[in-house]
This record gives sequence, C-alpha cells and structure tokens, in this order.
Amino acid sequence: MSTSTTRPMRVLVSGGAAAAILIGSVTGCADRSGGGSSEEDFPSGNITLLTPTAAGGATDLTARTLGKQMEADLGVSVIVENRPGGAGSIGMQYLADQSADGYTIGVLPVEVSLLGHQGYSIDPAAYDFLGQVNSQPGTIAVPANSPYRTLDDLIAAAKADPGSITVSNAGPGSIWEAGAVELGRVADVQFTGVPFDGGAPAVTAAVGSQVDAVVAGIGETAPAHSDGRLRVLAVFTEESAPALPGVPTATELGHDVVIGSWAVIAAPTGLPDAVATRLEESIESASATDEYIDLIESGGNLPLYRSADETTTFVGTESVRFEQLAAQE
Repeated sequence: MSTSTTRPMRVLVSGGAAAAILIGSVTGCADRSGGGSSEEDFPSGNITLLTPTAAGGATDLTARTLGKQMEADLGVSVIVENRPGGAGSIGMQYLADQSADGYTIGVLPVEVSLLGHQGYSIDPAAYDFLGQVNSQPGTIAVPANSPYRTLDDLIAAAKADPGSITVSNAGPGSIWEAGAVELGRVADVQFTGVPFDGGAPAVTAAVGSQVDAVVAGIGETAPAHSDGRLRVLAVFTEESAPALPGVPTATELGHDVVIGSWAVIAAPTGLPDAVATRLEESIESASATDEYIDLIESGGNLPLYRSADETTTFVGTESVRFEQLAAQE
C-alpha cells in the first residue's frame, strides 16, 4: 500500500505497565492455528461481513464499501449483515461466538475497546484483528432551527436548568455517549442522554428536533451540516476538521474534549494463519482503493490503515485509555 493513503492519527495513549499487560493479552489472540489444504484454498464460499450497527451509519457504509472492494479481490460474495443493539455489544458477541474459519468477519467500531469498561461482557481478546481502516472525529450538533447558536449557548442553557438539555447518542456504552458525558464533565453541566441503536438514528432525531443536540461522528453530522439540516457546534479534535470549515474545536472554546471513533476488521479468535493472511491482504487492498478512500474522505473521516499487528496493539492501548476515562466518571 502506498504511503499516500496512510494518514497519521492522533491518539491519546497512556497506561504504562497496565498498557503493556493488556496489549500482551490482546496480542495473544493473534496466535492462530496452522492451516491445512482447505485453508490454503480460502475462500471457497461467500463471506459474511457483520456490522454491529444500524444501516446507514458510518460503520455500515464502511462495511458495504469495503465489502464491495473485497468481493473483486476474493472472487466470492461479501454479504453485509447488520446486528445492532446494546451499543454494538449484540453484534460483537455474535461475531465472537462464530467459527474461526474466516467466513464470518466484522467491521467493529471503537466500542470493542470501550464496552468492557461499561459493564458489558465484551473483551478485545475474543477477536483476531485484521486491520484498522479509518478514524472518525466526534462532533456535537444541534437542529438547524435550534436557538443555540454556539456551544457556549448550549452549555449556558444546561447550567441554567440542569438536565433540561437532551442529547442523543448511539446507545448506552457507545463512544458518543462517552463523548457527551465527557463534555458534561469538563464543562461542569448535566445533559440528559437519549440513546438510540446507532449513530444514524441519533442524528435523525436531532434533524427532526426530537432532541436539543446530538453527539456523533463527523461522518454522520458533516453531511447534515453541509445541507443545512444540522448545525455542528464543535469538533472533538485537537485541530480543526477540513470537512467542517469554520467550525471550532471544543478545545478552542475552552472545553478540552478530544474523542473519536474508528473502525477495525476482526474475526473470532483462532483464525488459521493462511486464512488470516488472505483476509489481511484483501483488507489492505480494499482500503487503498479510490472508491473506499473517496467514501471515507467525503464524510470528513480519515482513511487510515493499520496492519493486523499494529491494530492489535492500538486496540489494546485504546482499551487502557477508556478504562482510565471510565474511572474518572
């Protein structure tokens, strides 16, 4: 893969020895059993590409575009299957319970490293990670007709009447619920969270003025901002986002919140070496295609690629970071 399609990403990493322990445990899931002749012939049938999110969201679109590109490379159908619910835990658990033969894989969002610290029985060690394929900054947006013109307006209203400001998110335990909670903590205000099964329906609720605001990924809010259905008040990044010119970062507004999502491809742990290698090659190739890069960039996301080994380490460090954030709540 050419370096032109590999983008740097800022990641808040900490954890010292704890990170080393967790990364070691997650890396252990990459030790795969050896393959026989049938594994060398992989794939000989259709592949299910699961996404634990609702149709229409950023993770779903990532899965469908990647799947189409992988079909051309692998010579079999790659069928996208949505299993939303429980902030992604339903689909993630389903994937972990499947046979480790390469015929059921998944596009997993950041929640794979977050849910275990939110009371869900989701463990990164249950998966073999095959590659990271994007990064998605977080945002906070309001309906186009909202009286809150700025983030300070929204926060002032929340301070004046604690709990009165409703903020939709992708579900309990989701990264966007965590983003709203973190903003409330930093700004010292209380929002009322309104959970949905995925980012797309959460954004739809804000577009329809069913809630006062929504915290969601830039890939889901930027298009609605551009066509006038939403007004993004801030981006949860260290630097301004090219997809949202003129929109400040929360940090610039005095609220140090940097949080976002990402997508990785994973399989149930125990994937045979030959199968893993074939899938890794196909994922890297698919993530480098113009069609995939155009889709990701058009939504304001970063078409960032990491190898299987790099992704395994990255998920481990992210899990440590979210454990520490959860302890601060």
